[in-house]
Formats: sequence, C-alpha cells, structure tokens
Amino acid sequence: MSDPASNTYEGFTAEERAAMKEHAQDQKKAARRSSRADREAQDLRDVLAKIAEMPKSDRIMAECVHAIITASAPVLAPKLWYGMPAYALDGKIVCHFQSAAKFKTRYATLGFSDQATLDEGTMWPVGFALTEVTAEVEARIAVLVKHAVS
Repeated sequence: MSDPASNTYEGFTAEERAAMKEHAQDQKKAARRSSRADREAQDLRDVLAKIAEMPKSDRIMAECVHAIITASAPVLAPKLWYGMPAYALDGKIVCHFQSAAKFKTRYATLGFSDQATLDEGTMWPVGFALTEVTAEVEARIAVLVKHAVS
C-alpha cells in the first residue's frame, strides 16, 4: 500500500502478513507428513477446522461451498492455501473460499486460479462475491467447479 501524497510504501497489512505466515506454516506441516494418504487426510481435517473457526455467516457459506465442490468435483483435494479452504488438482490450487472476515471485506469470495479451465474467449471472471448460498448459487458453483476441472 502506498500513500499517494508521500509516494512511500507502507508494507503489507496485518491480515496479509497473517495469511503469509499461515501459508508458511501449512507448507511446513505438509512437508512433515509421510504418506500421501496421511497428507490428504490431514489436509481435509485442516480445511474443516479452518471452516469451523470462521464467524457464523462465513462458516455457513464455507460449509456449503465445501460440500458443493467435493460433490461436484471429487478429483479436487481440499487443502489450506494462505489459511483459506482451497481445492487442488495434482497439487495445484484450482479454487478457494475466502471468508469476509479474512481480510475484513464486506463479502466472502469464491476464487479460481489460472489452473481452472473457465476460459471464455479473451476475458472471463475468476472471482465471485458471495453474501449467501442459495439454491441458485449452489447450482452456479457446481457448474463452475465442474467446468474448472474439465
């Protein structure tokens, strides 16, 4: 962040620094796990624990998003990414859920990485604001996730 008036860099926010620290801790934990099955089981437990820690409105949405993603694209493996629930294919993040509380924003976000095959011409959305997971939103997420791994 910079102050336009003084043109000085103020550094990362406390939330950004915390996310980077969480990512480093997650990487260290993953490196210590022995078998792939152990890593996947622990990754799932870590994601579920992170969701359980969220404030109620974020937690409800994260639980729904997690259920939709795991049902729609069972090839995606849950894992933490910068302290957020994420879903990977062959170790590479395809999508993630960012709670509103994570960076003190007014809405949660479902984001897709460049690994997601959502390509539509020369421009397409890769981030979606979430304020509630309705039946319509569930259906849209399911379609997006299926498309992302196709």
